Amino acid sequence: MLVHALIREDGTVGADELYTVANALGMSDQQVRLCVRRLVAEGRFTHEGRGRKAELHATAGTTRALAPNADFLRHAFRQDAGSAPWDGVWHLAAFAVPESARAARDTLRETLVRLGGAPLQGGLYVCANPWEPYVEEAAHRLGAHGALTLLTTTDLRRGDTREPAELARRLWPLQEIADRYHRLSRIAQPRLARLTGPGGLPSSALLTIAVELAAELTRAMEPDPLLPPQLLPQPWPGTRAREHIARCWAALYERDRGEARPALFRLYADITREAAGRVTR
Repeated sequence: MLVHALIREDGTVGADELYTVANALGMSDQQVRLCVRRLVAEGRFTHEGRGRKAELHATAGTTRALAPNADFLRHAFRQDAGSAPWDGVWHLAAFAVPESARAARDTLRETLVRLGGAPLQGGLYVCANPWEPYVEEAAHRLGAHGALTLLTTTDLRRGDTREPAELARRLWPLQEIADRYHRLSRIAQPRLARLTGPGGLPSSALLTIAVELAAELTRAMEPDPLLPPQLLPQPWPGTRAREHIARCWAALYERDRGEARPALFRLYADITREAAGRVTR
C-alpha cells in the first residue's frame, strides 16, 4: 500500500520519499528493502539505482490493477450522491471448476467476494451491482470462462426471506463493514484538521498523511460490497467517512504543488471533484 500510494504520475516511485514516509510511519529501512525486493521479484516494479537515489518503475500490470479500485470508489461516491439508485436487479455468478484446476477455482471464488459477492450456495454468488465485466475479465484471465454462468433476477429468496434489505443484512457482514468506516472517520478527522489549518506542512508530512488515508480507505472499502443505499441501514457510516476522505484529498491536492506528486493525489482529487459536481448539479 505504501509503495502504491507513492506512485507518481509518470509511474515512478522515488526511494528517498519511500524511505522517508516509511520511517514516519514507524517502518524500518530493512522492511522497505524487503518489500521492494518482493515487488520486483513479483514483476510489479522494475528497479534502477541504489539506496535512496534509486527509482522504482511500475509495470503495466501494476498500473492496470489500480484502475478497478478507482471505478469502485467512483461508484461509491455516485451512490452517496444519490445518482446510482438500485434498479432492484440481483446479479448472480455460478461456476463449476474441476478439482484439477483448484488454484483457478479458489482465486475465482476470492475474486467474486472481493467484487462484492456473497455466497448463496456452493459455487453460486450474488451481487447487488452489475459486476459482469469484472467477473468475466477474471474468469478469462484464470482460464475458467467456460465454467462460468451469469444471470440476473428480481426475485431472490433465501428460505422465507425475500425482502431486499433483510436479504442484504443476512448475506453481508454489515456491522463489521460499518465499524471499519467508523474507524476511517476517526482517523480522517484529525488529519483533515491539520490539512485545513493555518500551519504549513512539509512534503513528507503530506505524503505520510496520504499513505495513512489511502491505507485506511482500502481497509474500509475492500470488504465493502458497495450495496445500494436502499439496502443499507441509515444513516450509513460509509457515506460520512467518504465525505471526510473527499475533503482530505481536496486539501492534499490543494497544498501539494510539487511536479512529482503521487498519481493518487490527482486520481482521488478528480474522483471527489466529480462527486462534488454531481451534488452541485
